Formats: sequence, structure tokens, C-alpha cells
Amino acid sequence: MIGWKFSEYVPDLEGGSPFDKLLKLFKELLIHTSGEVSEALSWLTELDKEYELTTKDYGMADFIQDLIDKGYITKPADPNGPGFAPSKKMEIALRQKALDDIFGLLKKSKRGNHNTRVSGKGDEYTSDRKPYEFGDNIENIAMSESLRNAQINHGIDDFRLEHKDLEVQETYYQSSMSTVLMIDISHSMILYGEDRITPAKKVAMALAELITTRYPKDTLDIIVFGNDAWAIEIKDLPYLKVGPYHTNTVAGVQLAMDILRKRRNPNKQIFMITDGKPTCIKKGNDYYKNSFGLDRKIIARTLNLATRCRKLNIPITTFMIARDPYLMKFVEQFTKANNGKAFYSSLKGLGEFIFRDYKDNKKRN
Repeated sequence: MIGWKFSEYVPDLEGGSPFDKLLKLFKELLIHTSGEVSEALSWLTELDKEYELTTKDYGMADFIQDLIDKGYITKPADPNGPGFAPSKKMEIALRQKALDDIFGLLKKSKRGNHNTRVSGKGDEYTSDRKPYEFGDNIENIAMSESLRNAQINHGIDDFRLEHKDLEVQETYYQSSMSTVLMIDISHSMILYGEDRITPAKKVAMALAELITTRYPKDTLDIIVFGNDAWAIEIKDLPYLKVGPYHTNTVAGVQLAMDILRKRRNPNKQIFMITDGKPTCIKKGNDYYKNSFGLDRKIIARTLNLATRCRKLNIPITTFMIARDPYLMKFVEQFTKANNGKAFYSSLKGLGEFIFRDYKDNKKRN
């Protein structure tokens, strides 16, 4: 019998130029090394020794030269200074890669706005019409229906089009959102040999690329928190490193609230990626720290701040990269105080959960 036999599709790993294949690996290594080009190239060289990534016609030196010629890395200005550094082109490429890896199934929208189920000012037409009111977009006038109304109201002999004859097509109201993304950079993010900061960085880069390219009317601020909290630029995400810090969740949330207070957008939210409990608060110029268990003093301050955010209508969505029972209990208390959301996710599922909740929040008025 003649026919077709179907099998599972496996991407052709041999496809593409040698440079493109090496570039994919180099981008991944660059995220793991926090932007250290020399270290990433050293890792890539070791992988080449084991898996023979290069050929006799295209070696590692050729790849490095292509990275320079194509503008992905830049030579040091001072010959005695530090080695190569990623260029702006590489930073954009890293964010695009993270977007493809985590949100790869998304399609680009026509206008880059968030649709809601509420009618109002927007670009997507509904099946409803309404009488024209001052301020309605004239592009939305339903011409056929308006002319029909004029004919019915005035007749053929005295045909004229008046204000009361006009109808406009209804559209879905489109909202925008101001988001603050908090990233935990305390020491526990690399504790016990488990790398939790790299996937957190990839999610942050993907979210940044998603908002800036597909939702241009939104705002995104990124802050990191350890003993203290401070804002960083989107371009700094690939270079993010964990420090010898405790986890001052209070400082992070306070900074996020200060940022959102300056945003005029009525829709505001906080995303927090963390793997542990709060272990630090600021007391004057000193720090009150306790890494052993859940300190009542630290937890009380944290829960009080979560309640303040709830009163300001700022939901906090917590992504806990841990499954310890006592940590889950704290997150439940924190979420209840804020009336927010919480996900206890594995590193692999982190990006999917963030986007799913982001879309849900976008549909609020």
C-alpha cells in the first residue's frame, strides 16, 4: 500500500552555518557566565574538544573573529584592560533568545495593546454599534448604517446626514499595565550547587523583551534585592550575579511601591522571583538578620507591607523556586495578606507561569 509515514519532527541540528550553530551555544553560555565573554569562550572551547563542534575549515579562532566582525563582541579599548565585552547587539540578541525560549508560542499582536472584555476605546471591533457621541473616533463610524438611518429619518427627497443619524462601531477597551519585576539575588540562589539565578535572569530578559516589543504602552521596571534593593536597567540583566546577601523582601517591595507610586497608570502589579524566606530587614542604619527559620519580627514587617500593597490595589505575584513546607506556609500567609497570587514552580516551568499570570492581570480594568 502506497502512502505516507509520519514520525516525530526532530530539528536538524546540522542545519545552518557553523557560525550560527556556535552562536546559539555561545549565547547560552554567556547568560550562565553573567556576560563574561572570556569565560564563555573557554567553556565553548572545552565543549568543542569533547563534541567536535568546529571543523577543519572553521575553527574557534574563525568564530571569535566573526563575533567581532559581526558586532556581537567588542575589543577592549585598552590593550592592557579587561578582555572582550558583549555589544548592544549581543544584549538584544540575548533578550530575543530568552523570549523565544520561554514565550516562543506567542504571536505578535497588530497594535501591541492588551485586549479586555470591556467595550471602550480600542482597535478590535465588536459586533455592536452605538450612537455617535462627541469624542468618538470618526474612523469607527459605521457608514452603511449611518446612511441607512439618514434615509429612514429624512427620506430620499430630503436626504441629509445629521449628527443623530451617525452610528459608530464598538471596540474592545484596551488596558495598559505598569509592572515591577523583583529578582532575588541573595546567596541562596546558588546555594547547594543549584543554579537558580540563570533561569530567573532568562525569565526577566524574556519578560522585558515581551513588554518592550509587543506591549509598547506598558512600563516595566526591574529591581534586585539582597540586603538592600536597587533598580537596574534592562541592559544589565545578562550580567546579573548573586551576592553574599540575605533576603530583604521588605526593601524590595518598598522600592517597588515607590516606583509604582510615580506611575499614572491605574493598573499596577509586582512580580517577585525568589527561592527563600525573608531573612533581613533594615533597622536604622543597621541590619537585623536571621537565616534560621522564620523570624517573627522579619515576617511581621513583610506581611504588614503586603497588606499595604493590597490597600493600594497593587497585587503581588510570588514565584517561589522551592517546595519546603515552612516556606510554602510563609508564601501562603504573604499571598493572603496581599490578596495576590503565588506559584510554587520548578525552574523549568517558571516562564510559563509568569506569562500566564501576566495575561490574566492585563485583563483587569
